[in-house]
Amino acid sequence: MSAHLAPHHGKTPAAFSMRSPYKAYRSPHGPQYSIAKNYHGITARTLVKAGVLAGGFGGVAGFFALFFFAEVPKVREDIMKKIPVLGDYPWSKQIAPEDNPF
Repeated sequence: MSAHLAPHHGKTPAAFSMRSPYKAYRSPHGPQYSIAKNYHGITARTLVKAGVLAGGFGGVAGFFALFFFAEVPKVREDIMKKIPVLGDYPWSKQIAPEDNPF
């Protein structure tokens, strides 16, 4: 039987011969590198940075949406008039009697 027809077990013979019970030497005087724990290259630091960025964008988007929909009567009455500093002043809509068709 020729070598190229031999059954394969998932590893080449070279992979078996390269195994060694010895660890590589690390000098105490060299740089002491360590690899941070990660999941597919995503570390805790990366998640925190992305979370802060996403939170900032979400806050700005919420602030925009609130003031974009401030003229909707339900939003104006239920949310905008209950802002403690501004109160009722900028959101009260007084219609002059001469402009009222009723």
